[in-house]
Amino acid sequence: MLEILLAGGWALLPILICSLAALAIVLERFWALRRAAVLPPGLGAEVREWARSSKLDAAHLAALEKGSPLGELFAGALAVRDRPRELIKERIEDTGRHVVHRMERYLSTLGTIALIGPLLGLLGTVIGLIRMFMNVMAGGIGDPTKMAGGIGEALICTAFGLIVSIPAYVLHRYFRSKVGGYVVQMEKEATALLDDLSAPRPVARRRTAAPEAAAPQAG
Repeated sequence: MLEILLAGGWALLPILICSLAALAIVLERFWALRRAAVLPPGLGAEVREWARSSKLDAAHLAALEKGSPLGELFAGALAVRDRPRELIKERIEDTGRHVVHRMERYLSTLGTIALIGPLLGLLGTVIGLIRMFMNVMAGGIGDPTKMAGGIGEALICTAFGLIVSIPAYVLHRYFRSKVGGYVVQMEKEATALLDDLSAPRPVARRRTAAPEAAAPQAG
């Protein structure tokens, strides 16, 4: 394996760096985008029960915001729970944009690696062919080993570029689809909380004393 890498020449180095970066991003995103970490089970029903019973304080909201992306979305809505429905909805939308941006962290980099992988392989191919022709110009075509080195370098770089770019592209599409599914579920949970916060609350009836009968006027 080491001999193959050495045969690829210096043009293989950026491809290897991209492969390590892609591997790190994939492992980090697999961990960060676990369903239990993004959409904790039962959190929506629990938060709606808190909102109905008014068992909310600053400590609740802080813990909720740091717990998960869904919790951060709920905390943004609950922070303005006494405002009109439109203002609560705007806060949910603003918070949701930040949450989605964090869930898509590093995905643009992964997509860039998937795009430039074949280009780096093509660069290595061109460099290998140039090397081959330079050897031919210097010593002629009498020695086949002079051509074999350049051809091998070209093919190795092309192969490694595709090996890096194909999985990176597939996983980039997978993570984007996963984030899209989470966004749909979070919208449903946020809408349910918004409906609970906007619902009219029952007002306690005051007991009023019966009006006293008017005394007859003296004739």
